Amino acid sequence: MVTETGGATVSGEKEGRVPSDEAAMAEAVALGERGRLTAAPNPWVGCVIADAGGEIVGRGFHRRAGEPHAEVHALQEAGDQARGATAYVTLEPCAHQGRTPPCAPALVEAGVSRVVVAVLDPDDKVAGRGVEILRAAGIAVEVGIGADAAARSLAPYLHHRRTGRPLCLLKTAVSIDGCTAAADGTSQWITGPEARADAHRLRAESGAVVVGAGTALADNPTLTYRNLEFEEGPAPPQPLRVLIDAAGRVPATGPLFDPTLAPTLVITTPAADPEVKRAWKESGAEVEEVADRGGVDLDAALELLGRRGILQAMVEGGATLHGALLRAGLVDRIVMYQGGAVLGARGLPAFGGPGPATLDEASRWRLAAVRQVGSDARLDWEPVQPRN
Repeated sequence: MVTETGGATVSGEKEGRVPSDEAAMAEAVALGERGRLTAAPNPWVGCVIADAGGEIVGRGFHRRAGEPHAEVHALQEAGDQARGATAYVTLEPCAHQGRTPPCAPALVEAGVSRVVVAVLDPDDKVAGRGVEILRAAGIAVEVGIGADAAARSLAPYLHHRRTGRPLCLLKTAVSIDGCTAAADGTSQWITGPEARADAHRLRAESGAVVVGAGTALADNPTLTYRNLEFEEGPAPPQPLRVLIDAAGRVPATGPLFDPTLAPTLVITTPAADPEVKRAWKESGAEVEEVADRGGVDLDAALELLGRRGILQAMVEGGATLHGALLRAGLVDRIVMYQGGAVLGARGLPAFGGPGPATLDEASRWRLAAVRQVGSDARLDWEPVQPRN
């Protein structure tokens, strides 16, 4: 049964019973995913509480910032049955007073006897303190069960807290032979409607959607998510639209500069035309300058987004920006939609700029996931050697 704070029940001997710690944590991860679109800049945490007989008596997930955390929802559902129970939490319970009370003391007060934590919270305000509070109260704590699945789910949050930058997700759509457009620049549509809908879901999951000046000029994009249905209440906010324009090439016109659709931030350099900067600001866009490194300092741009609390920045191109980010070692994930077209030698590449001189110098990527989306394929790639 699914409740307001609940999720699907994993298979077990009967309704509500879990066969193992691993299965309980898997359900907690699934619960946490229900808050992915709305919890940011907080982590989307899930919690399951099981009594001594393995019966699930409480479920919860963190829906949005400022509202109760997953542990609180689960404890409220469990009530008195939380005493002597085991709590399974995907991320270390918080130990500090923020917009809501800390969760570690709440677990102590509820009388749970054991807490299973998938991953520790690298946030400076937590960083092991939640576990310390629990153990000091005599509660048995185990860390690491279900860690891989929880870390995959919480990857943007964990990356942000460890590096100060958002997880940089590069999204592209390519033909069978790896081209993003035909020789004349046409690219609509290499992939089908299902893949495009999936990409809109990625936008909704991201705090920012980023494009370069060339793509903004060529496509006049809106960069909002559209035509999505949401199971968990109201639609999440539109992502921040980020234009990378070092010289002030893009005029303050079109949907990208329509503040009624979504907010826009332009990251530029001191070299940009002052009149263009003024027009950007008059349109309602924010304008931030970073150092000019022969273009926008991309490391500084990501740090700027990190300071704004952006957990995941989805970069939609074009090829010049994609290539520059890759050469700088700033890409943390590539999501590639591959459609069933062949564009040949005159097709335009997905990644612009100079590549490695030899195969030995090429960056290496690991295929983390692959699935069919309509008639297309979605391939998720991660660096073999992450930067951080």
